[in-house]
Amino acid sequence: MTTKSWHAHYPESFETDIPAIDFSIPDMLQQTASKYPAHPCISFYQKRMTYGELQGAVTLFSSSLQQIGTKKGDRVAIMLPNCPQYVISYYGILTVGGIVTQVNPMSVERELIHLLNDSGAETIVVLDRYYRIIKSIQKETKVKTIIVVSFQSETPDKDYTFDEFFKDGDEGLAPISIQPEDVAVLQYTGGTTGVSKGVMLTHSNILSNVIQSQNFFKDSIKTGEERSLSVIPFFHVFGMNSCMNFSIYSANEMILLPRFEVSEVLETIKKEKPTLFPGVPTMYVAITNHPYAEEYGIDSIKLCNSGSAPMPVELLNQFEKKTGAKILEGYGLSEASPTTHCNPAFAERKPGTVGIGLPSTDYKVVDLATGTKEVPPGDIGELIIKGPQVMKGYWNLPEETSNALRDGWLYTGDIARMDEEGYVSIVDRKKDMIIASGYNVYPREVEEVIYEHPCVQEAVVIGVPDSYRGETVKAVIVLKSGEKVSQQELIRFCHENMSSFKVPRIIEFRNELPKTSVGKILRRALRESVI
Repeated sequence: MTTKSWHAHYPESFETDIPAIDFSIPDMLQQTASKYPAHPCISFYQKRMTYGELQGAVTLFSSSLQQIGTKKGDRVAIMLPNCPQYVISYYGILTVGGIVTQVNPMSVERELIHLLNDSGAETIVVLDRYYRIIKSIQKETKVKTIIVVSFQSETPDKDYTFDEFFKDGDEGLAPISIQPEDVAVLQYTGGTTGVSKGVMLTHSNILSNVIQSQNFFKDSIKTGEERSLSVIPFFHVFGMNSCMNFSIYSANEMILLPRFEVSEVLETIKKEKPTLFPGVPTMYVAITNHPYAEEYGIDSIKLCNSGSAPMPVELLNQFEKKTGAKILEGYGLSEASPTTHCNPAFAERKPGTVGIGLPSTDYKVVDLATGTKEVPPGDIGELIIKGPQVMKGYWNLPEETSNALRDGWLYTGDIARMDEEGYVSIVDRKKDMIIASGYNVYPREVEEVIYEHPCVQEAVVIGVPDSYRGETVKAVIVLKSGEKVSQQELIRFCHENMSSFKVPRIIEFRNELPKTSVGKILRRALRESVI
């Protein structure tokens, strides 16, 4: 790649490009486990696992997968919060050449049926509390094997308990040839139509992004010496790569928590003394606003990598003042494994920007009309990106793939501006996506559910600013003539039909919605009128 303006910020010891990937994700774990077998890898509620123990567990799980007939290219779903079983399953699936299918545990029936059928997954690893929902839809999918994880006592009425499945394994793994360009993960994300689609991330995509990040942070994050507070869900691309895979490549310890609950997080910080805390702004808001946060030894944290949603400058300043940690805001998307930009620890931070490109990452801002002409520094346009972390495409969606990937460039759909030094600011989203607490919410998907209510005539969903969630979901609704329904009833209806993070927190009733001359609802005008 030719020298770019942002390369001027790189220290002399930095390479502008990373080498081509010639190994797989299981190879990465094996290399770390061979070099640091006794080094702590996972901490989970007073339980510890070393890298050597993790490698042994992965081998047994992989063997069991082969014994039930899992072959290279088969999709295996994981529907778990952060826990050791997630890490074992993830690396076990990849070791047999399988494709990890990421499933948000908050998904409801209709979402799960689409995702499982779209991926064609025949095996799923699921937390016991979600077992019944998987069992209830099993006949509508291709799922044959359900492996159930319990944190308490394992119950015998499940298809397979994780422990039973795990114990069936042995050391006799049939060798599998895995190429860097093989698909490793289907990372489901929303589409322009509101239908969730599988982003195909290869071993090379994921490993490239890990190595890009490691090079970018090499003066701040020391191999084998850090402890990463891993509360960002691994089923989210940010948690998967910036917490789990990055930690394993760097031989650092992951302190796993299955959910973000501020008092538990603070108690964990006090006990475990993490040095790294990748997170989203809502997490930093909760800690900043906790009246006794300083009493929990939060000054052990030296670096926070903030992603998934914009970080307000005021919040950044408050958090850093309270913790002494440095927040480096970055940018990425599922289609880029995910990280493309970050504010550097080695050069000027520009609050309000997402920083500069990682090694081997090229980017530019192009005009919104054609997407072909680069705009001058300071002007707005669509951010497009090129690099080894950019996805192979969308699973079984060639038209969507050709729209997103053009001449080697990933069209992000985000409106941005870039200054003369290569720092990027995200101005708006070309798509109407809402980011609430780091989760992507697609308005049309929520609207489709609301329209199913018998009292609703018209509905439009928008994101409105929220001091805690970043954005929150608001629905503006016109009821059918003569019908009555309360806000509470509509919210309850939504909870029954979609994941809780998608449910509107605010509902406004109107007599009519603003529209074009042909009857199209003017979402932008509506957004401007209510904010």
